[in-house]
Amino acid sequence: MPWGHIAAKAWGSHKSPPVLCLHGWLDNANSFDRLIPLLPKDFYYVAMDFGGHGLSSHYSPGFPYDHQNFVSEVRRVAAALKWNRFSLLGHSFGGTVGGMFSCIFPEMVDKLVLLESSPFILETNELENMLSYKRKAIENMLQVEASKKPSQVVSPEEMLQGFLKNNSHVGEECGKLLLQRGTTQVATVFMHACMLHRLLVAARGSFVVAHGLLSCRMWTLSCGLFLNRDRRITRPEYYFNFISRELFVHSIRKLQARVLFIKATQGFYDLRRENDANTELVLFVTSSLRSTLKERFQYEQVPGNHYVHMNQPQHMAGIISSFLQSKERIPAHL
Repeated sequence: MPWGHIAAKAWGSHKSPPVLCLHGWLDNANSFDRLIPLLPKDFYYVAMDFGGHGLSSHYSPGFPYDHQNFVSEVRRVAAALKWNRFSLLGHSFGGTVGGMFSCIFPEMVDKLVLLESSPFILETNELENMLSYKRKAIENMLQVEASKKPSQVVSPEEMLQGFLKNNSHVGEECGKLLLQRGTTQVATVFMHACMLHRLLVAARGSFVVAHGLLSCRMWTLSCGLFLNRDRRITRPEYYFNFISRELFVHSIRKLQARVLFIKATQGFYDLRRENDANTELVLFVTSSLRSTLKERFQYEQVPGNHYVHMNQPQHMAGIISSFLQSKERIPAHL
């Protein structure tokens, strides 16, 4: 890549039909570690880290994390792997990137699997916010690039608890899995405050006698973690390309791929979670895909939340397996 490298991990033989797996916003390729082992073995699965995520390079200073740039990454990876035609499996933001790619390069995509996702993000409820989003994205990029503050290093437990607090749909084991690839371990010194009785004379640190007790600061050498992701990447709405319903319908007419749309019963229904009670948008997306693609569209609902592909991958593995193995292949045409 012009700015560095795209990291990825793979399962299966490179001689098998390829499936490119695209993770969600601020996640990484480990997002698929629990799902792919349950899928058919006669495919070659490659899960990539988007730029600025996981183990991939950060974009160069001044180069923005725009939605279309992530779509370009898919095209670059396909070129590097010499793939002319392949399938895409995307979760959340990864599905939106995969959907946009499938409409721009329809002849390259055989099958598209959308996990808790949509091929595009619609502008519904966002018209008044879009310019504000663009402004905040630019201001955040300038602020981070000007800052000399190093990445914060915290203990593994503090990192995990902070991650789970900000990602309520992710279970603890899955959180650890994402942090394995999403953080870097460094040796660091942690300070612990404690109070000891005056009679204790053997301890490390600096001591102050006060009111009959000994106040100490204990220093221990341990391992800390810092997040790998680029700090210029913040809220997803700052970087998405919102489109109208009319453009959505026009765009999906370009699709040549067969499409599998999997929705979780307790998943997300809107980019901004405060609008999640409104399911009308998902109904519009599914009905538009069904009326346009007809027999090439399959909709399935499974129990679980937005991260069901990690928390309970068995709920969707059979559906995806049958879809990938189905023989109805749409011939490519330009």
